[in-house]
Order: sequence, then C-alpha cells, then structure tokens
Amino acid sequence: MRATERLHPMLYRHLGQTAPGGVEDGIAAHLEKHGKSGGNALRAGVLGASDGLLSNFNLVMGVAGANLAGKGILLTGVAGVLAGAISMGLGEWISVQSSRELLQERIRGEKDEIAEAPAREAAELVHIYQARGFDEDTSKTMATRMMRSPASALDAMTRDELGINPSRLSGSAWAAAGVSFLMFAIGAAIPVVPYTFLSGTTATVVSAGASAVGLFVIGGAITLFTGKSVLWSGLRQVAFGLVAATVVYLIGHLIGTRLGR
Repeated sequence: MRATERLHPMLYRHLGQTAPGGVEDGIAAHLEKHGKSGGNALRAGVLGASDGLLSNFNLVMGVAGANLAGKGILLTGVAGVLAGAISMGLGEWISVQSSRELLQERIRGEKDEIAEAPAREAAELVHIYQARGFDEDTSKTMATRMMRSPASALDAMTRDELGINPSRLSGSAWAAAGVSFLMFAIGAAIPVVPYTFLSGTTATVVSAGASAVGLFVIGGAITLFTGKSVLWSGLRQVAFGLVAATVVYLIGHLIGTRLGR
C-alpha cells in the first residue's frame, strides 16, 4: 500500500473515535472544515490582480516604447483596464459555472444509480473502503451505515467514488466573477495612474516603479496558496514582470521607430 493510502485507515479511526456521531459525522465535519480553507473568490481575486497588472503593464510599456503621446498612452491603458476586466470577469463566471454544472450532472447521475441499484452501489463502497485498508467486515459496516438514507449514500458516493467534495459547489460564480473583475481592474490601473498627472520619461519610470511594487505585493499574496517564501515569490514576480515589460518596451520602440520613418 502506498504511503498516502496508509494514512486513510488512521484518519478514519481518529474521526470515528473523536466525532460524536462516529466515522460518518467525523468525515463530514473534517471535509467541511478543510473545504473552507480556500475559495473561488479569493483565488480569482489574487490571480485577477496579477493578470491585470502584468497585462496592462506590458501594454502601457509597449505603447510608451513606441513614443506615443501621453494622452494616447493614458487612453490605451484605460481601454486595457476596461477590456481586460470585463473579459476576466466573464471568463471567471463561465469557468466556475461550467465546472459546477458538470459536477452537478455527475452527482445527479450517481443519485439515479443509487435509486436504481442500491445494492450495487453499496458493494462499490465496500470495495472502495477495502482498497483504503479496511478489512471486509469494517468496510461492509461502513457501507451499510452510509446507505441507510439516500442523502448519506449520495454524499458517500460523491466523495468516495466520484472524488467530488460537495463544498466545491458552494462558491458563487457571480462572486468569483465580481472579485475577478474588480481585482483585475485594480491591478491594471496601477501602471496607468502615473500618466494621469505625469508625462514623458518621468511617467514611464514612475509607472514601472509602481508596477514593480504592485508585482511584489501580489507575489507575496500568492504565497497564501503556495506556502512559499514571501520574499522569494515577490521578487520572482517582479523579475518576470520587469523582464517581460522591458522586452515589450523594446519591441514597441522598434516598431514605433520604423513606423515613424
């Protein structure tokens, strides 16, 4: 048995001993607790801000490199904020909603199977528990408990056979889309703001500096999901962002020079 699978019997025994309702209630409480540690909205917010800042920073640097007038850069940047934020919000909504609908359809199919052939589904649960290290009698006892009601049976089959955590269906697609839209717009606005009161090389330098600070902050925020060092993640984000912006700036300058001939 693989090392990761050996943990399952220990986990089930611990939950059965510590939860008032035994293994079944212990499993539900454990999964509910850990299912709340993340969330579509938080993930969409951090990634939205990162995408917004990186994409619009590069856009602004590209047109700045082409020697476009200050107002032209500002209008281009504002257009990038609006277009990107709308696209990001709609894309996030479609992604979350489509994923939820797919999972719901699979759960509906499992619900029909439980209603049509409960004995077969109970046997499947027995095999699943045996594969996780339980002996045959314990597996049959657990499967019998799970199959006592349609709700608990569906929950067990959803988690153990389909591998779907029902908490993944609780997030709001609209919330994820709204947060993604807002955070993309905030991130994308950072390189644009300096052009509202500055112009020329000064505006470009300040824009790059503000973007670098924003990239570091976002890189640090990403560690909420990765668990990596804030300093390392932040500096990596800054390095990648500045390298990309420099390349785009030089390409914009090259194109602008050729078009100006």
